[in-house]
Amino acid sequence: MSDTTSAVLFLALLVAALAAVHVPLGDYMYRVYSSQRHSRAERFIYRLIGANPASQQTWAAYARSVLAFSAVSIIFLFLLQLVQQRLPLHLGHPTTPMTPALAWNTAVSFVTNTNWQAYSGESTQGHLVQMAGLAVQNFVSAAVGMAVAIALVRGFARHHTGELGNFWVDLVRGTLRILLPIAVFGAIVLVAGGAVQNFHLNDQVVTTLAGTPQTITGGPVASQEAIKELGTNGGGFYNANSAHPFENPTPWTNWVEIFLLLVISFALPRTFGRMVGSKRQGYAIVAIVSVIAIFSVTTMMLVQLQHHGTVPTAVGAASEGTEQRFGVADSAVWADATTLTSTGAIDSMHDSYTSLGGMVAMFNMQLGEVAPGGAGSGLYGILILAVITVFVAGLMVGRTPEYLGKKITPREMKLAASYFLVTPLIVLLGTAIAMALPGERASMANTGPHGFSEVLYAFTSAGNNNGSAFAGLAANTVWYNTALGLAMVFGRFLPMILVLALAGSLARQGVTPESSGTLPTHRPQFVGLVVGVTVILVALTFLPALALGPLAEGIH
Repeated sequence: MSDTTSAVLFLALLVAALAAVHVPLGDYMYRVYSSQRHSRAERFIYRLIGANPASQQTWAAYARSVLAFSAVSIIFLFLLQLVQQRLPLHLGHPTTPMTPALAWNTAVSFVTNTNWQAYSGESTQGHLVQMAGLAVQNFVSAAVGMAVAIALVRGFARHHTGELGNFWVDLVRGTLRILLPIAVFGAIVLVAGGAVQNFHLNDQVVTTLAGTPQTITGGPVASQEAIKELGTNGGGFYNANSAHPFENPTPWTNWVEIFLLLVISFALPRTFGRMVGSKRQGYAIVAIVSVIAIFSVTTMMLVQLQHHGTVPTAVGAASEGTEQRFGVADSAVWADATTLTSTGAIDSMHDSYTSLGGMVAMFNMQLGEVAPGGAGSGLYGILILAVITVFVAGLMVGRTPEYLGKKITPREMKLAASYFLVTPLIVLLGTAIAMALPGERASMANTGPHGFSEVLYAFTSAGNNNGSAFAGLAANTVWYNTALGLAMVFGRFLPMILVLALAGSLARQGVTPESSGTLPTHRPQFVGLVVGVTVILVALTFLPALALGPLAEGIH
């Protein structure tokens, strides 16, 4: 079977599986976030943290809860890493010392759902930190993103109220009812496929192709791998991430992991449609993200299989940095899926991709990771772009724009525009400062356009809370740990605050009846408008930077 035929079959099965679970999973999540009943475990947690599940929160109270929970999480994970050598299941003498700057960067990274790693996991973090620190944040950081998305949807669905639900209820339900059961099932599947799940520290002995024994750290890998993909996190137990055979042993586990990182984000539009009382609106949103995803995957596959670029090729495709057990085509699908979402996990080396392949990965993140995006963050990102689109359409016909029965007034538009501008400002400003400082330029392994691409990719990944890396950049320095950590914090929480403020503003409105001038937002015309606005806005923002990096490298 040729690489192209294999890739088509791989994609066809993936699309079929996502389509099959779209309705049942989307409906299930709708019931989870709409139910008035609380399980015993949930009631126990509410009593433990002092939350009243019957109370409702305004957007400001909801935002304060998000920020407070995240701040406590950062402090806990920061301290846990610094004292891990005094705790059980530590590595003894880690290869990479855990400095305060690295602990800060890692704590921020996992709490913001970025999962950027400036260290080798198996030689830096002990098993207790991996489980009680990093894996826990893989669950709750995804649940936070989903909670904020649901709060925005309630803003569209509710009228004449300032209440958006209860953050603590949404957080607990998203974790216990959605993420935990699917992750447990996913971990069992991965263990069946050969992924490691144990508490061994240094007694996994394997034989290399040269016939020499090699000792590899074991650990609770499969359980972390499942939620790492499901929660669109991305941090690897090993430095090789999902290219490591202990994390991702076979081509079919590779397929399973791609399915996991896409499944919640592709099902959430169905939840949105059910909550706003119009399934057609949910189908329109999933159509928008599907069009963008299909175009992106097609482009990535084309440039990688046709090897238009600067890397060595074999069997007709760019093969440097790819695992033979996955092949170029399946690796390209993974790279595209992981950057279209906020996952950041890798099964091949993005630094070895063709210049245009690397640009596609960067552009996916620069789109705001909305096709389908991260767990929750993808949904609220595409809804913001839908709001911007109806505003632009309203200007064309000279009337006040409306979306889902809500008027998009100057207040709503300012919040939506601010949301869109935050991340480009973080990415471009951070890249400019890094390139202006001689010491930070010295961290680049390459010079010229490719070196610039390494820095641009790093800040694009951090600012968009992705977490994947172009590699070639020595980022474990005080400056990069601090700067990228700040990019993650601002790139996560400033947009969330703006989303919640927009949700509060929308919830206070009444219903605006449809008229002959109302733009239908469930038809192909609107789908095309949103896709066009999204691509044009991002292209205008990032094209100069891309021209200095991957485009210049490709021309050269």
